[in-house]
Amino acid sequence: MSVHPRAGRPAEPADLIDVPKVISRYYTEHPDPGQAGQQVAFGTSGHRGSSLRCAFNEDHIAATSQAIVEYRREQGVDGPLFMARDTHALSEPAMITALEVFAANDVTTLIDSRDGYTPTPALSHAILTFNRSSARKADGVVVTPSHNPPDDGGFKYNPPNGGPADTDATKWIQDRANALIAGGLKDVRRVGAAQARESATVSGYDYLATYVDDLPSVIDIEAIRRAGVRIGADPLGGASVAYWGEIADRHGLDLTVVNPVVDPRFGFMTLDWDGKIRMDCSSPYAMASLIEQKDRFQIATGNDADADRHGIVTPDGGLMNPNHYLAVAIGYLFRARTDWPATAGIGKTLVSSSMIDRVAADLGRRLDEVPVGFKWFVPGLLDASIGFGGEESAGASFLRRDGSVWSTDKDGILLDLLASEIIATTGKTPSEHYRELTARFGEPAYARIDAPANREQKAILGKLSPEQVTATELAGEPITAVLTSAPANGAAIGGLKVVTGSGWFAARPSGTEDVYKIYAESFHGPEHLARIQEEARAVVSAALGS
Repeated sequence: MSVHPRAGRPAEPADLIDVPKVISRYYTEHPDPGQAGQQVAFGTSGHRGSSLRCAFNEDHIAATSQAIVEYRREQGVDGPLFMARDTHALSEPAMITALEVFAANDVTTLIDSRDGYTPTPALSHAILTFNRSSARKADGVVVTPSHNPPDDGGFKYNPPNGGPADTDATKWIQDRANALIAGGLKDVRRVGAAQARESATVSGYDYLATYVDDLPSVIDIEAIRRAGVRIGADPLGGASVAYWGEIADRHGLDLTVVNPVVDPRFGFMTLDWDGKIRMDCSSPYAMASLIEQKDRFQIATGNDADADRHGIVTPDGGLMNPNHYLAVAIGYLFRARTDWPATAGIGKTLVSSSMIDRVAADLGRRLDEVPVGFKWFVPGLLDASIGFGGEESAGASFLRRDGSVWSTDKDGILLDLLASEIIATTGKTPSEHYRELTARFGEPAYARIDAPANREQKAILGKLSPEQVTATELAGEPITAVLTSAPANGAAIGGLKVVTGSGWFAARPSGTEDVYKIYAESFHGPEHLARIQEEARAVVSAALGS
């Protein structure tokens, strides 16, 4: 992976999007249903794309909204539909389009009563709060492309369980939306924007107050306040911007919102590794401006545009690798939350660090290893059979202090606040805690790289069987497991994972590029990691017959 020469440097005028152009293309461009790149395509977190590439346009959102109406009707979802949006330029137009369809179909839709932005975790919290006390079941839509560049839009559906929709739901919605587009949208019911806004089925919901007031049930806010932890929070121009100010005011915390600016161009950002503007709070390049301020605070935190991801910056360690923080959070929570069920396990994606495995074993807790995607943690968080679910891309959530469900989608605000609680109650930063873990369990080297693969090879990789791997050793160690399905639930992982006693690699095809991703880790250091990566290519090439 080559790093752009301006990575980590402030964006310049030439890097910024033309907002009127992005929005006008949303309305004026129409997708060709015969072109794969212009179809509705739900990935791990909804449909995403740019209006400039005819991948996120009015037709897509009108069709997808109608498909959601029909899906929820088929599933018997008769409660309100909660609706959230982030600060991307396309989020407001897409929300209006969706409201026009939902109102025409008499779907009760709850939007932010302050006409503000709503983080993904606040929407999940709202769905679960409603469903806990109602016989009717609510669901929701979040209009966000998460951390993606400013010209992108995103649209994702959360069913009544409050979390990301599973593949059965997303495939149904995606296929129906594409059929509606192919049919010229003639079966899409829709009213005008003004009529939708004035419709009796569209009303307000105070997402911010409901979420912020409930935080003491999941975080020891009193301990943070009592310890006077100095917190710096950077929303990176996203939906959490008003939330952090409200958290400081309502709970009396020493918390500074270091950047309260909202700009759909995200012109205040530093460029990511590839020279693009991307609100990735786990990237040292995108977080460069906050890292520079690390000595001002005991803890500094960031969020992506819809606040479902977390970034943790400490004075003694800088920006923490997400895997490192997940391991620390798990080790802390399962000792501090004495009211959690004794049977609650730990959820991790199969490409997350094996440090989590060692922490789980030390805690004596069950480890549930699942495929990539937060949706796999939803059932366990709902019934408290897992206390914590986390993935390597800086997304996680966990139970309330009493052991009941808080959210079933990733909650970056929650994980950021947990870092302050850890400092308040232990007197040590999360970075210090991670150094203690490495002193006990070893220090892993972890990386992700890409390797070229055409469409046919990616299709083969996504459907491999363990028998197609003939190697018996990896980087000088016996192979102990070859996985094409997840240990926790038997679900296909869409690729391959090969494990040894002190290292592993996982290979998965990219959904958007002609590459496959190799995740790898070694507890024997960077040189051994490089050897695993090199041999991983050979193992995959042999399995692909190339």
